[in-house]
Amino acid sequence: MDALFSTVQMPTGIPVATVAINGAANAALIAIQILAVTDEELASKLDKARTDGAEKVLAKNRNIEETYNN
Repeated sequence: MDALFSTVQMPTGIPVATVAINGAANAALIAIQILAVTDEELASKLDKARTDGAEKVLAKNRNIEETYNN
C-alpha cells in the first residue's frame, strides 16, 4: 500500500508512468509515445496501432451485443 501511495502522490515535476503487474505491453506503449514526440514515423505508426486497437475493441463489443441481444 505504501508503494501505491508513494506513486500516486508524486508532486508536480516528478512524472511517474505506472503500469500493471505483467504490463510490459503498456510499458512499451508509454516508451513509444515518449519517443514519438520527436519521431514522426513512429508517431504515425503509434496512431495506426491505436486506431487498429480501437477497431478491434469495437468489433468485439458488437459481437458481444449481437450474442446477448439475440
